[in-house]
Amino acid sequence: MEEVVIVGAGIAGLATAVALKKVGLQALVLERSEGLRAVGAALTLFPNAWHALDALGISDKLTSIYTPFFKGYVTDVKTKAIQEVRYGASNGSGDQQIAVNRKVLSEVLAEELPPNTIRFSSKLTSIETQVEQGSSICILALEDGTIIKSKVVIGCDGVHSRVARWLGLGPPVDSGRSAIRGLAVYPRGHGLNQEFQQFVDVSKRAGFVPLNDKEIYWFFLCKVPPKDADHGGDPDSIQREVIDNLAKDFPPLYLDVVGHSDPSTLTWGALLFRHPWDVVLGNLARANITVAGDAMHPMTPDLGQGAGSALEDAVVLGRLIGSSISKLGKLETQEVGLALKSYVRERRWRAATLITASSLSGWVSQDGSSWWMRFLRDVFYKFVLGRAFSASRYDCGKLC
Repeated sequence: MEEVVIVGAGIAGLATAVALKKVGLQALVLERSEGLRAVGAALTLFPNAWHALDALGISDKLTSIYTPFFKGYVTDVKTKAIQEVRYGASNGSGDQQIAVNRKVLSEVLAEELPPNTIRFSSKLTSIETQVEQGSSICILALEDGTIIKSKVVIGCDGVHSRVARWLGLGPPVDSGRSAIRGLAVYPRGHGLNQEFQQFVDVSKRAGFVPLNDKEIYWFFLCKVPPKDADHGGDPDSIQREVIDNLAKDFPPLYLDVVGHSDPSTLTWGALLFRHPWDVVLGNLARANITVAGDAMHPMTPDLGQGAGSALEDAVVLGRLIGSSISKLGKLETQEVGLALKSYVRERRWRAATLITASSLSGWVSQDGSSWWMRFLRDVFYKFVLGRAFSASRYDCGKLC
């Protein structure tokens, strides 16, 4: 019997476990993989993410090894025109933009948890609920035959979430675009400024941002579907495809970054999202079961808000579930349902807004070559993008 079971040890799952620990509750985290997952190479974390990391008490562990960026440039591949984008000034760790290694973030979160919190190689096969002594109890069956009972289940199991399906949420939809991501490594240093560089072309958008003086995170978004499996197949073929075909007309600096990629970090996958009206109208919690992160609100990466919103979810869940803990340190089952309903009310519209803004940003950035689409892109990068990032200054609050 567990107080809380979290399905999935990604960013959302680990952060939620840390948040619950902060309020005095130990969760069991079930992860189907054999170790921590780090698909995606790196993450760009905006002020809302740093507010959440402050609440979790780990922001200083990341700011000590990664440097913030405060401006970037958007280059039109065809016309060579360059526009500057300002991301605002820093007022401490809660108001800055920093790109971090995804694996490092996962490890920092995992280090905050007690031993044996994460159970690897644990694949969920079914979820049931029953009433015991007037309270709803969740029953989880694992592939190895283990049966776990829990007062609360939080699905943080990604875009293809089994917990989301149990709640009745539909599968995410294909945006018609895909993303190639990687981490470039320069053993002797890359010598570039700490700036976010983007390059736009018809139906293509690419960019890179330094993590530190030796590592650079890069991405390439296009309408070409992945060639093989979900994550693109052979790393060498992904690298050649970008350099020799997809980005052959992009600036030499960008191609040099791609050429320095660590093969183990290269991925190619379809960009999926959940329709915002499914989040607004869908059943996000039932019988003391809910979802967080990509399991609730998968979105395109065009505003860099996937990880930030997952960290927000974790802090809000920790704060609200923490209010259901008795003086003896146990969850009051009757109160948990109310806490999850409050969580859904707080997160539903926020998530739907971020999904919509990200999708709109991606459409403006990549779609169409007509004169009016080019004009719209110019206006977007010059006047709208900075305001769009105002959503990234959201503060999810503190933990008790």
